[in-house]
Amino acid sequence: MKTNKYYVTMTDSFMSGWGYAKNKINKLVFLCDSYEQAERVFNNAESRNEMKYINICIKYPYHLNNNKYYTQIKTIENSKNWYKKNYFNN
Repeated sequence: MKTNKYYVTMTDSFMSGWGYAKNKINKLVFLCDSYEQAERVFNNAESRNEMKYINICIKYPYHLNNNKYYTQIKTIENSKNWYKKNYFNN
């Protein structure tokens, strides 16, 4: 049985431009095991004002150039609350 992976990408407008993302755009890439999981992450991102350009992708976003973007890879192990339904709406 083939398991499809999904990726939810977004720009964190609050963290862009400083810290590790100094002079760069801070991109988050969430790895998801199912479309339902990707929808939960997507919906949580939409509920946060600082998250922009939110997308669900079926291919890993290799186009994120290190000179322009600081990319953070997120998983259920290191960002578990993002994978909970309506977590930021409480």
